[in-house]
Amino acid sequence: MRTGVWLIGARGSVAVTSMIGALAVRAGLTAPTGCVLESPALQGRIRPGIGDLVFGGHDVTSVPLEKKAAELAGAGVVPVTLAPAVRGELLAVEQHIRPMPAAATQEATARAIAADLDDFRRRGDLERVVVINVSTTEPTPPPHPAHAGLDGLRAALAGPEPVLPPSALAAYSALSAGCPYVDFTPSTGARLPALAALALERGLPYAGHDGKTGETLVKSVLAPMFAQRNLKVRTWSGVNLLGGGDGANLARPGANAAKAASKQRVLSETLGYVPQGETRIDFLEDLGDFKTAWDLVTFEGFLGTAMRMEFTWHGCDSALAAPLILDLARLTAAAHRAGRAGPLAELAFFFKDPLGEVPHGLAEQWRSLHDLVTALGTEDPS
Repeated sequence: MRTGVWLIGARGSVAVTSMIGALAVRAGLTAPTGCVLESPALQGRIRPGIGDLVFGGHDVTSVPLEKKAAELAGAGVVPVTLAPAVRGELLAVEQHIRPMPAAATQEATARAIAADLDDFRRRGDLERVVVINVSTTEPTPPPHPAHAGLDGLRAALAGPEPVLPPSALAAYSALSAGCPYVDFTPSTGARLPALAALALERGLPYAGHDGKTGETLVKSVLAPMFAQRNLKVRTWSGVNLLGGGDGANLARPGANAAKAASKQRVLSETLGYVPQGETRIDFLEDLGDFKTAWDLVTFEGFLGTAMRMEFTWHGCDSALAAPLILDLARLTAAAHRAGRAGPLAELAFFFKDPLGEVPHGLAEQWRSLHDLVTALGTEDPS
C-alpha cells in the first residue's frame, strides 16, 4: 500500500521534519509521539501506515534536503543524531523533489504540475498520491468571476493573466491529476466553488485549512469550557512571537491578516459571540523555528464578578506540525481508498479554520475524527 505524499513547499522546515520523522519511525529509531493516529484510541486502525509513505514535492527554492536537515538539527528541531541516521533515505527523497513549474499560462503550469505528480506515481509504483500544501501563507486574494464555475475557470486559466493564487492553482493541479488535496495553510487552496465541483467530478476528497498546532489548539479547549460554564468572556487577546521563515513571511501585512483571522475564528464559532480583543503576530528572528504565544482572557462570573486568565505556549512549530502531516496523509489516502469525495469535514480536529459546518471545540472534533477512523476501517475494501 505504498502511498505518495507530495508536499508543496517540500524544502521547508515542516516538510523536511515530516520526512525525517517518517523515515526515523519506519527505521525504528524514534517513537511516533505526536501522531494522532498512533494514540492508543486510534492505533493500528488506518492504512497506509507511516512506513508506507513515500515523499516527493515541489519547491521554489533549491536548498538540498540534507542541508535543511542539518539546519533543523542545529536549531534543536530534530535530534542531532537523527538526520545523519536517515541520510541515505533522505538523499533518495531528494530525487523526487522538483522545482515549482512556471509556464506562460496557469493552464500550462497546472499541466506541468500534474505531469510531475503522474511521473511520481508511476515511477514509485504508488497506489495513490496525496498532495499537501505546507508552503508559506499567501494574502487573501480578491474574488474573481472565473471562480464561479468550473468551465469558466478552465477557460480563464488559458488566458495570459493569473486568475488563481498559488495554493488554489496547486489544488486545481492536484485534483486534475486525480490526487486528493490537503491545505495545511490558511491560504485559499481548494476553498472555491469551482474546485469543490472539480473534486466531486473526479471523486476526490480534500481537507483544510490552517493546521492547529499551538495557541489555537489551546483556544479550542478553553473556549468551550467558558461556554459550557456559562461564563461571559469579555476580552481575549493574544500575542504570537514567531521566528524562522514562517515568521518572516507573516511579517507581511497581507499574510499576517490572513493568519490572524484564521486564529480568531474559533472564538466566535465556539462562544457564539465575538469578545473584544485580537490576535497579533510579530516576527522575532532570534526565535528560529520556535514560537511563543501569550494570551490574556478576562471573563465575567456570577453577580458580574470580574476575573481573568493568562496562559503562555512555547513550542516548536515544525515538531508540532510534522506528525499531523503524516496523520493527514494517511487519513486522506484512506478516505480516497474508501470512495469518499468532497470536503472531509471530519478532519476539523487538525485545523484552525476547518471546512464545512463543524463544531470548533476540540472534544467534539475528536469524537468526529474517531467516528471517521472507525468508518474508514469498516469500509476498507481489503
